[in-house]
Amino acid sequence: MFSKETYIQRRNTLREIVGSGVIVLFGNNESPCNYLANSYYPFRQDSSFLYYFGLQEIGLAGVIDCESGEEWLLGNDVEVEDIVWYGNVPTISYLAESVGVRKSAPLKKVADIVTKAQKAGRKIHFLPPYRHDNMIQIMDLMGIHPSKQKECSSLELIQAIVRMRSVKTAEEIAELERAAKIGYEMHTLAMRLIRPGRTEKYIAGRIDGVAHSLGAHESFATIFSQHGEIMHGGPSMNPLEDGRLVLCDCGGETVNNYCSDNTRTMPVNGRYTQRQKEIYDIVDECHDLALEESKPGVKYFDVHLAVCRRMTERLKELGLMKGDTDEAVAAGAHALFLPHGLGHMMGMDVHDMEGLGQIHVGFDEETRPRLDQFGTNCLRMGRRLEEGFVITDEPGIYFIPALIDDWKAKGHCEEFLNYSLIETYKDFGGIRIEDDILITADGCRFLGTERIPYHTADVEEYMAANRE
Repeated sequence: MFSKETYIQRRNTLREIVGSGVIVLFGNNESPCNYLANSYYPFRQDSSFLYYFGLQEIGLAGVIDCESGEEWLLGNDVEVEDIVWYGNVPTISYLAESVGVRKSAPLKKVADIVTKAQKAGRKIHFLPPYRHDNMIQIMDLMGIHPSKQKECSSLELIQAIVRMRSVKTAEEIAELERAAKIGYEMHTLAMRLIRPGRTEKYIAGRIDGVAHSLGAHESFATIFSQHGEIMHGGPSMNPLEDGRLVLCDCGGETVNNYCSDNTRTMPVNGRYTQRQKEIYDIVDECHDLALEESKPGVKYFDVHLAVCRRMTERLKELGLMKGDTDEAVAAGAHALFLPHGLGHMMGMDVHDMEGLGQIHVGFDEETRPRLDQFGTNCLRMGRRLEEGFVITDEPGIYFIPALIDDWKAKGHCEEFLNYSLIETYKDFGGIRIEDDILITADGCRFLGTERIPYHTADVEEYMAANRE
């Protein structure tokens, strides 16, 4: 939690940007598993509520009146029965004072505030909900059916929050550096543990334990799989096999809920084969090209395209692609190997603010994505970079058998793709290298003081010297 003044200033700025109406920000409730008292899933507060109110307790709502400046923290004080099980919890009035909010009341007060504002013809600003309990609350308060709530949410509020949360302050960057440290410890432990015979589940469980021991928890469900061609492949009970690659995409979240997100792809036996190294080195080169290209004023969509062109050129050298590079990229032929975008925003959410609508977070009027083209339709970030942005740099090359079969059967982009050679890679898997970068005044830099090894020689050296 940051200082009281930080949250006061954030709310003041938000009120000024939105300008009029009443802002209602809902916190989250618990997410029990199987029955109400089984709090199996760790509580995670809504990120926008955290950004403006900084409080981790369940069942809260914050209200900001844009014209009067009046602010409320609403929630119910705990009963004695709750204290027996969970211990003493600060009162709502105490929590409100701790973040500079002058007024507090039980949660039911939000209905009075909303009804009064609606009768006066004032706009109620709320964010698109993603949890069903909050959808029900919005329906009870405003009579808006859950199926209509996304389109009825406040564009003014969304745009204001994106504007504020996109540029990270010095205290946020320091928190992101702490998250990067957790990520470093997770990934290097994975490198030490990888060896034939150990299961994917075992190693994933060990690295998740690092996140829990050093911060709040993992920043997303850990991806750890020998099927690197599956973008979000979860760990299985399968043992690691000699000669295969294993992809590890994981990150940690600090106690103040700032995230890291890195990916490494490693040889199970500690040594890349020649074929693996050839593909890996292309991804490595594309990863470093993005570092060279990323700076304030540059559209990240243009960085993405530069990476796609470099990847196409190098795949042509291996005989996997052919034809004119620019024409191949324009046609989307490279998306057979790279079906996702180069990266996304990072912050309190691992895909920062994605719940507010990616079109508002990653794009603007001059950088609308092509939704009609495979690959481009999955871009999450294309807007002009600004100092203080934190984004991921995550190129990859994947050989997805079902996608290869589908494109080959259709003859899709056959003038740019050497399907006969591509067929021989269908058991290859996939490779991704991902790091979190901060846009600086004249370029960009890695987050974190320690670099997770990613060049092939460095990965091999680290694995050979540190195996457990």
